[in-house]
This record gives sequence, structure tokens and C-alpha cells, in this order.
Amino acid sequence: MQTPQKIAVVGSGLVGTLLAIYLKKLGHTVHVYDRSPDIRTVEFSGRSINLVMSNRGWKTLQDIGLEEEIKKIGIQVDKRGIHLKDGTFTTQFYGKEGESIFSLSRGVLNRRMIDLAEEAGAEFFFNRKIWDVSLANASLYEGETEQGEWKELKYDIVFGADGAFSRVRHRMQRQSQFDYSQEFMKIGYKELHIPANEDGTHKIDKNSLHIWPRGNFMLMGLANLDGSFTCTLFMPFEGENSFENLKDETTLVDFFAEYFPDTKDVIPDLVEDFFKNPTSYLVMTKCFPWTHSDKVALIGDSAHAIVPFYGHGMNAGFEDITTLNEMILKYGDDWITIFSEYQKSRKPNADAIAELSRRNFEEMSSKTADPKFLLQKKIEKWFSDKHPDKWMPLYSRVTFSLQPYAEALAIGDFQNKIMEEIMQFPDIAQKWDSPEVEEKIIQLLNVK
Repeated sequence: MQTPQKIAVVGSGLVGTLLAIYLKKLGHTVHVYDRSPDIRTVEFSGRSINLVMSNRGWKTLQDIGLEEEIKKIGIQVDKRGIHLKDGTFTTQFYGKEGESIFSLSRGVLNRRMIDLAEEAGAEFFFNRKIWDVSLANASLYEGETEQGEWKELKYDIVFGADGAFSRVRHRMQRQSQFDYSQEFMKIGYKELHIPANEDGTHKIDKNSLHIWPRGNFMLMGLANLDGSFTCTLFMPFEGENSFENLKDETTLVDFFAEYFPDTKDVIPDLVEDFFKNPTSYLVMTKCFPWTHSDKVALIGDSAHAIVPFYGHGMNAGFEDITTLNEMILKYGDDWITIFSEYQKSRKPNADAIAELSRRNFEEMSSKTADPKFLLQKKIEKWFSDKHPDKWMPLYSRVTFSLQPYAEALAIGDFQNKIMEEIMQFPDIAQKWDSPEVEEKIIQLLNVK
């Protein structure tokens, strides 16, 4: 237990609520502020990408005894289900037998997390707009409008968990020597929906992450507990196959008939969903420092918003909490050292998962349909199964291990160079599992 502090968490998303539970268990008074209404009282749909929980996220939940509670609202996903344009369906298992990620509805998970945080003793204040924070003394300033009258709320420590467009970070940006960058992808996304069968079962395999890879665009689907799937169409905003060209019902229906013909029977509300749901954008943000003295710290998306193509936005945010907690256990009441060591540890790893996530769009949208890429993955799995001490595929390092993201990225790049050489072998498709290929990989691994 630390000396109790009065702590404000700005943002009631997944990272903010889980952080509130951690801080409450350490004996602090915790108030969580959010400018939006209580998510438990509103309909949540239209702009969501389902979440996937992997080992890093489970570790953070496990450390506080919530793993089993959250597993009850998830669906195990052990493979990609690839829907090719010609109607062929293939699967690619993620890891070794028994290794899987979990599909979770963002709305269902967020509601549950708020309940759990309230049960732990955190207090929530919804519909409360925080416009500014004093870095020197951890006071929040709230009011109805940005130009109107503000009220000061005094705290000992403030955490900014208020997302990619964080107001807490906005205040930190206005000090000298604060680095910040923001980049929007040229790709947007739109939520679509596969309803359950009449008996409540799933129309397609619930234990697969479904991908319809089509080059510079793709459709993706993840199962929900109620038998439905949350689907996401990722496409460029402009260009030949893009959102700007899908402006009317006929064009949309023809487009899906050409590129996603096997969805006709499973997405009955395509037209309604497409024109009702917003076209959302994808943004990446980076900044440093993440903390100010012993008063203010950023966590989750407010420090490092990433694109969703590795499924690690939530997992990386939860891992922030794991690291922060480790520093608290190590340094006790020394919040200046806690914050300094926390940001030093997390910043390189946040940058690494941002890069991995950006790259993974190409893998999901193009490479999963490429026979050469599939052969490479088959060779990697074969070699990894034979020599688990010598090779772990990059996806497994990121998703099924707790190895720092920065290390996983560096080793993944090294392994990829080896595989580029292996794929040049004459007749590699025939001799992919030969002693010759095995020996060559071992030889290349020893060349550092």
C-alpha cells in the first residue's frame, strides 16, 4: 500500500477504468471523469472495431484477479479465416495448439469494466467536460463550454486516459520540449453487422478472425457472444475502390457482389448499415514526455494511439498499467521516479507496436491471399515446431509472449531477412521442409 493520494483519472475507457481499479486497490481515492454519458445507459454501435485480448492484456487482468471474470464475456479465436475472392475459404492458425486470442465487444467490455471499478470503490463522474489541467499542482478545470466559466477540482495526481485527442496531453503540448506527432491513415473504416441465426448460433465459424483480403482494402469480422459478428470494412477514403465511390445503393450492392460475393447471405442489412454508420478515420499519435514531475501522467491512447491492425491498442494500454504497477511496487511513494521509469520503459515499446500495427495492414489485406507468403508462414511454423528454442514467429512474440515490443520488432526484422533468403531457394515449394532448408536457416541464425 502507498500513502493514500487523491487521484483523478480523465477518461472512462478501458485503460482508464482498469487503472482506476489498480489505484483503488493500492488505497487511493480515485475519481474518474468523462465528458460522455455513462456508456451503460446508451446504445453502443456504429463505429466500433471488436477488440482482441492477448497475453499482455490477460497478464494485467490476471495480476488483479479479473482474468476469469473477463473471459466469460469473450470468445476464443485461434485462427484467421481467409475468404478469397473466388469463394475459397482457408484457415491459418495463430500459434501452437491451445494458443488463442479472445474476441470482445468493446461496448460489453467497457460496461463490465466500469461496474468492476465501481465495485472496487472508484467514483465516476459522467457528462463532465475537463478542459484543462494544471501541471504544477494537478488541478482539473471543468465547465460546460471551453470559453465559459470553469470550476477548479484539486487533486494530488492526474492521469490522462482520455484517448487520441486527449485534453490532458493538449495541456502538456503547450510546454517547451514536448514532442508530438499525429498522422491520419489514408484508410478509413465502417462498421457492418452479421446477425445471429434465428436460434442464436453464429452464421460463420465463431472461433476465426474472418478476413476478406482484397489488396488495398479488406473486410474483417469478429464474433460476439449473442451469435452476431461485428464486421469492419477498411478502405481508402479516395481512389478507385474507396468510400468516395460508394455513394448509392446500386454501386454498393454491385461492389459487394464483385469483391465479397460470399457475404450476400450473411450481411442482410448491408445497405442500411453502410449508409447509417459513419465512415471513421484511423489516427496514430506519438509524444514524449508522458509525465510531468510527480503530478500528471498520460497512459494508453493519450500517450500512444495506434492503428488496429495488430489488435494491440488495448493490450498495449493494459501493459502500460502493468509497467506502472511494477514501478509503484519498486519505488513506493516516490512518484517522480515511478513516472520517470514508467515512461522510459514504455516509450520504445509503444513506438514499436505502432510500427508493427501499421505494417500488419499490408499483411492482412494483401499477403494473407498470397501463396508465397502462406508458404513462408508454413516454413516458419515447421521450423519453429522443430526448434522452439531457436525460432518464435513474430506474431507469436507479439501476441503470445510478454517479450518487449521493441525486442519483438527487432528480432522479427532479423528473421524476415532470413526468410527472404530462404524463399529464393530453387524449388522451395517442393523442398520447404527438407534438411537442406533446415540447415540453411540454422546457419543464417548464427550469422549475427
